[in-house]
Amino acid sequence: MRILIFNWRDLTHPKAGGAEVYTDAVARAWISQGHQVTLFTSAVEGHSGDEVSQGGYRIIRRGGRLGVYREARRFWKSEGQGHFDLVIDEVNTKPFGCPKWVSGVPVVALIHQVAREIWFYETPFPIAVIGRYLMEPHWLRAYADTLTVTVSKSSKESLEGYGLHRVHVVAEGMEKSRYLGNSAAEKESVLTLLFVGRLSANKRPDEAIEAFRIVKRRIPEARLWIVGTGPMMSKLVAAAPPGVEFLGRISEVEKVGRLRRAHALLVTSVREGWGLVVTEAAACGTPSFGYNVAGLRDSIVSSGGVLTDRLPSLLASAIVDVVPDLLEGGMAVAPGGVLEWEQVASKILSLVLGGGTGGPVAQLGTHSRTDSPATEIDADCT
Repeated sequence: MRILIFNWRDLTHPKAGGAEVYTDAVARAWISQGHQVTLFTSAVEGHSGDEVSQGGYRIIRRGGRLGVYREARRFWKSEGQGHFDLVIDEVNTKPFGCPKWVSGVPVVALIHQVAREIWFYETPFPIAVIGRYLMEPHWLRAYADTLTVTVSKSSKESLEGYGLHRVHVVAEGMEKSRYLGNSAAEKESVLTLLFVGRLSANKRPDEAIEAFRIVKRRIPEARLWIVGTGPMMSKLVAAAPPGVEFLGRISEVEKVGRLRRAHALLVTSVREGWGLVVTEAAACGTPSFGYNVAGLRDSIVSSGGVLTDRLPSLLASAIVDVVPDLLEGGMAVAPGGVLEWEQVASKILSLVLGGGTGGPVAQLGTHSRTDSPATEIDADCT
């Protein structure tokens, strides 16, 4: 099958996040299953406009932060129509709107989460109000009858609240073997908390630091590691109490090591689609303490962590109450509610091939790598 994915960013983008990790992993899985995959995304300085990724799928980069949506339509009209069997329209706040201008092939909307409250953390008034109550509902109504995949029950309920009728949950993906290990033997000697995420308002890293500040009053030797970068970085560094260490952007290997060595992960987002770092932490033997919000209430409960109401003081109290268990490795956690990436990829295609009902769709098939000009690739392209 020839699959075209539209997503606003790819993994090389400096602001790439969980959606881009998901896209890369599923694309790799489809390649390994014998399909052709093309990712159309925005341009990234220093990277080719047309190359083959390390995962074997083609990446076409055109347009900027907003221009990518216009360029996607142009690409489909001039180069895409007739050369693909399936289009994945990945929605990250502003959608591509593929159901309106893609014809002749099935379109699947891939929506990890809705923005809702995030508008008020990431955009100023009155844009936040317009976005939350006018723009997002208007954008998503176009997907009312489109087969839609999301990653959690919370996101499904939110999308259905916007009028989408064909929403299916396909569990988040994860390469579990990367994280499993003898984590109990690796824990730090003093209480060590960890925050992993973009340092932006919707992730509320300031509230994670405030919770740590409260914990430190009871446990003076406690430490907090902050992994990630973002617009709040300088402000957070200036206001952080002793014991907070800002690690910035680190390698995946170091991230796994920190997850294994920490005693607890703090998760304070406004909302998530799922919150994969929660599951990654659980696979490393580290429980998550986070707010009871959409997405996190799915991932934290599935992994054996602790939910609290949305106050740093309550988050801190929940941690202090179980410090002995944390230091002794007594909290039972496991990476629940997720699948291997190959299973995620297969389940998405099963939904497509069954039309969302489980039955076959005859017009979709598998094609050789040389039958489509839109997916022919120069073997020397890097």
